[in-house]
Amino acid sequence: MPVLMVSVSGIRGIVGNGLDPEIIIKYAAAYSDLFGKGIIVVGRDSRITGKMISNILTGTLSAKGNDLIDIGICPTPTVLFNVKKHKAIGGIMISASHNPNEWNALKLINGDGEFMTPEQNKELMKLIDKTKNNYEKWDSIGKIFYAEDGITNHTNSVLSIPYLKQDELRKRNFKVVLDCVNGAGYRVMPHLLNELGCEVIKVNCEEDGIFPRLPEPIPENLTATMKRVKDENADLGIVVDPDVDRLVLITDKGEPFGEENTITSVVDFILSKQKGNVVVNLSTTRSIDDVAAKYNADVFRSPVGEANVVKLMKETQAVIGGEGSGGVIYPHSVFGRDALTGTVLFLQYLLESKISMSELKNTLPQYFIKKGKIELSGIDGNKVLDKLKSRYSSEKINTSDGLRIDFDDHWVHFRLSNTEPILRYICEANGEAKAKRLLNKYYEEIRNLI
Repeated sequence: MPVLMVSVSGIRGIVGNGLDPEIIIKYAAAYSDLFGKGIIVVGRDSRITGKMISNILTGTLSAKGNDLIDIGICPTPTVLFNVKKHKAIGGIMISASHNPNEWNALKLINGDGEFMTPEQNKELMKLIDKTKNNYEKWDSIGKIFYAEDGITNHTNSVLSIPYLKQDELRKRNFKVVLDCVNGAGYRVMPHLLNELGCEVIKVNCEEDGIFPRLPEPIPENLTATMKRVKDENADLGIVVDPDVDRLVLITDKGEPFGEENTITSVVDFILSKQKGNVVVNLSTTRSIDDVAAKYNADVFRSPVGEANVVKLMKETQAVIGGEGSGGVIYPHSVFGRDALTGTVLFLQYLLESKISMSELKNTLPQYFIKKGKIELSGIDGNKVLDKLKSRYSSEKINTSDGLRIDFDDHWVHFRLSNTEPILRYICEANGEAKAKRLLNKYYEEIRNLI
C-alpha cells in the first residue's frame, strides 16, 4: 500500500511507493496557485532522491511561471532564512527529516520564512485536487538560479547573535565529536564549530547521502557516537538530524544529555539575558516551567507541531521557544527550529557555566518522560478522548491538542495521530520508576475505555 503522510508542514512518503512524480507535481502546482507568481527558494538534504525530486519540483514551479533560487544541499532553517533574505513568496525544503533513506518529503514554507500556518495548509488542501493545468507558454516560464551563498548567509547571521562571545569561545577551545549522519549538516556544522574555536572530531560527515544508521537522533541510535565522545575525552558530542533542525547533545561521560534538557538549557540561557515569555508544545517537559519561574517568566503551551509553536510565539511575543525533541526556536535568524542557533546558544551557556557538561546536566530539573501508544483500529479515538476529558474535568486540563492533564507530581498528554489510528500518550514525573508506573496506569485506563 502506498505510504503518504500529510501534515501541517507538508507531505512525506516513501519514494516509489507514495511520494511519486505525479504527487510532487500536484503539490507543487497547488503551492504555486496558493501563493502566486514570484521567487521561491528550494533546498534539499543530502539523501540520494533529493536531486530527482528537486528537478521535478523546480521544473513544475518554473512551468507555472515562478522564478526559483536553488540553494542545493542545506539545512531546513537555511531555506527559512533565505526566503526572508530574498523576499521570496515562499520556499520548499526537500527532506524527510529523521526518516530513513527510502523516505523523502516536501516541507512547505510561506513568505514570512516560516512553515505554512494551519490556515494556509487548509487552503492548500482545498487546491490539491482542483488545481488547473494553467502552465505558462514557452516564453513566460520562470527562471532557475543557483545560489552558492545560501548557507554562508545563514551561518553569518547565527554567528551575529548578540550574546555570543566568540573570542572567549575560541580561547575555551571545546573538543566536540560531531555526528551529522551524512545529512546536510556536513556542509555547515564543521565550519560553524571551527568558527567558534572548537576542535572538531567528525563522525558520519560524508557526502554520499546514505545514512549509516537510523537517522533519528535518539539514544538507541547513537551508541557508537556516545562511545566515541568518551574515547576521545571530548567535552561534548553534538548530533543533528539529516536536515539540521534538531539538536541532540552528549555529555563528556558519553551519556545522553537528554533532548528535553537541550531546550531547557537554552531557555535558561536566554531568560538570563532578556525578559520575556516562553512557548513550548504540550508534550514538552515541565522543566521549562521550573526554569521560567526563576525569572518570573510566563510559559505558554501550543499544540504539537513547529508551525503551532511559532504561531503562539508570535501571539505572545515570546523571546524563546521550541520543542522537547531538541528543537530550539530563537527568532534572531529564523523563526523555526534551528540546530545552528541551538548549538551556538548552548556552547555559550556551557562556557558561562564554567562546569562540565555532565555537571551541568545535574543542575537542571530532574524529570523523566515515558511514551506509549495504543492502536484504535475500528474505534473512534475522539470518543475515547471525550471519556478521558469527562473523567478528569475537575483537574487542570488543556484540550487544544488532545488532552493534557497537569497534576502536582506529574503530567500526561493524550493525543490522536494525524496519520494512523493510534492514540499516543506521554507522561512525565520526577522519578523514572514513577513515570513507568504512571504510564502503565494510563495504558490500563485507556484499555478499559475502549
